[in-house]
Amino acid sequence: MRILHIDTGREMRGGQHQVVTLYRELDALGCEQLVLGGSALRSLHGFEAASWRSVRRHASRCDLLHAHDARAHTLAVLHGRGRPLIVARRVAFPIRRGPGSAWKYRVPARFIAISDHVAEVLAAGGVPRDKTVVVHDAAPGDALPSRRAQHDCVPTSARPGEFRVVSPATADPLKGRDLAIEACRLAGAALVLSDDLPRDLRRADALLYLSRSEGLGSGILLAMLAGVPTVASRVGGIPEVVQHRRTGLLVKNEPRKIAAALRRLAGDSALRTAMGRRAQCRVLAEFSPRRMALRTAAVYSDVLGRPVLPHKGRS
Repeated sequence: MRILHIDTGREMRGGQHQVVTLYRELDALGCEQLVLGGSALRSLHGFEAASWRSVRRHASRCDLLHAHDARAHTLAVLHGRGRPLIVARRVAFPIRRGPGSAWKYRVPARFIAISDHVAEVLAAGGVPRDKTVVVHDAAPGDALPSRRAQHDCVPTSARPGEFRVVSPATADPLKGRDLAIEACRLAGAALVLSDDLPRDLRRADALLYLSRSEGLGSGILLAMLAGVPTVASRVGGIPEVVQHRRTGLLVKNEPRKIAAALRRLAGDSALRTAMGRRAQCRVLAEFSPRRMALRTAAVYSDVLGRPVLPHKGRS
């Protein structure tokens, strides 16, 4: 039994990290796989290039194809030699209308949505509900803190009296970079625009995760692993991850409301500690790589009508 993963991403973003995490976990469970990747996965992990030629060449030797982004979906539909296809849907954008898009979305046997919100978007776009399964993202296993660190992992500020806020550095117009800058100015917080969240979260008091459209928010899972509370936009799939007033604070995308949430955390270290610990417990229990891999393998098995994992890997 062999699974062919296809991802055409040019940058290592949340989706590409999820592909690597899924591949590693399924490999540990005994699942035979092959990955065709875009420039991001090729440069960092040495996978073969994803192209129409490589998809056609390998599809005939695989039992099932798993497309992890929009272009991979197209390649699999056009060149997958009729093999069963599963498509991961990570974004909350509406499905485009038109005959070409309608045909493309009829072909997959299943869609794996990363949140209930994304599943609703697929349904609104005409995908039958019984073709969609929700499998939440996982916090990457190699970002897990050590056992010892898990008991004392709530970071401190860089300098005494400074409230340090980390937010993803991105130029994506749908993300809230400008909102983050203005809110931190109003709150008097030190903002770090990070291109390496696992590194910068070690010294953070809070994660600020703002967006106008979000499938789930994999950066939030990293903060939860680090025991860092999150202030995040109440949009898309984010409320499925952040439990308001328990593991973080959900806010409207308004600078003053965001600033008020930051000031609340800045003024209450006990609240930050409690939220961080609850967040860590939640992510370890409900968003682990093994849980994601087993649920994904169950979708594969359902489509193929037979197990894809050796007996020792099933639960």
